[in-house]
Formats: sequence, C-alpha cells, structure tokens
Amino acid sequence: MTIAVIGAGFGRTGTESMKLALEQLGLGPCHHMKEVLSSPEQLTLWRAIARGETPDWGAALAGYSSCVDWPSAFFWRELSEAYPDAKIILTLRSSESWYQSMSNTIFKILDESTDPESVGLKLIGERVFEGRFRDRHHAIATYEKNTAQVQAAFGEDRLLSYQIGDGWNPLCRFLDKPIPNQPFPRSNSTADFAEMMKRLENDR
Repeated sequence: MTIAVIGAGFGRTGTESMKLALEQLGLGPCHHMKEVLSSPEQLTLWRAIARGETPDWGAALAGYSSCVDWPSAFFWRELSEAYPDAKIILTLRSSESWYQSMSNTIFKILDESTDPESVGLKLIGERVFEGRFRDRHHAIATYEKNTAQVQAAFGEDRLLSYQIGDGWNPLCRFLDKPIPNQPFPRSNSTADFAEMMKRLENDR
C-alpha cells in the first residue's frame, strides 16, 4: 500500500471531513491525528518525528492510502517527494474563521498541556507556530504562508485547493472518482474536536 493523497492543509480546515470523504472514495484508511492519539505505536513514531528524528515514512504511514491533518500535513514537502505520484489536497477556509476555530480548540488544548514532549506541543506549537500560536498576527501569517507555499509548489494537475463547502464535484473530478450518492460528510465540530484533542495533554 502506498500514499495516494497527501493533505497539506492545517488542522481546523475540514480535515476530519476530508478524511471521511477520502475513505468513502476508496482512498482509505486515511491517516489523521485521531490515529496518532489512539495508537501507542503511532504515538511513539510521531513523537520521535516531532522531536526532529529522521522520519521513516513507510513505518509512520504503514497501512494507510492517504493522510490529512497534522502531524503529516506539516511534512507535505517531504511526503510529496517520497510519494511523487500522490495527489495533494489543500483544505482551506478564511483566515479569520480558521483562527477563531483554532483558538477555541487546538490552541486552548496546547495552552493546557502539561507534557512538553507531546506531539501537539512539539510539532504544532513549536515547529508549526514557532512557539507563538497565541500571537494572532503570527498564527494567521503562518497559516497564509503555508497556503501560498503549497499553491506555489504544485501545478493544477497535482494540487487541489479545496473548501469543504465545495462538495463532491471538484474532489471527485480531481481524483477521477465517481460521485457518491450520499451527501459529502461533515464532521468534527468545535465541540467534537476539543474532546478529542484533550488527549494531547496526556499524550504518552
């Protein structure tokens, strides 16, 4: 099994819905932070990667056909080279709504974390946001910089910039998949996500 789709979008841009959509299209299992938090083996692998150890992508993503969300989204450059045939999906939302959602969920959980070696603090807090995730201007600038860099790195043949409200049509056209008969999945509200992310505090 190899990675066919790489998600390059930050958390809170609809990554959980995209995970469900990709799995519904036959591109699963799809790797997501939920898999990391629910697997001791995944935690061990990703804590090492978050610390800066050289990743073994074959081990970190073994058994998966796609990946979205952090922690893998931080490594979209490396993953796009490791899997040159993989399509790239950049999930997006407005900068302001993204920051508000982050403030209510991930940033709040990171503030409360007591484990400095957790994947959340080490990778998201330190490596993504350089320890300044509560600096609104810096956080939004980081989000917008990632968007610009991803869009500059790939052509339309390999990259789809996608907002969850776009539905099935552009996604299925990009992936050359038939459109499912059921509605596009919508999951991971702020309340749902906050509950899941609380486990980052005790990540071990």
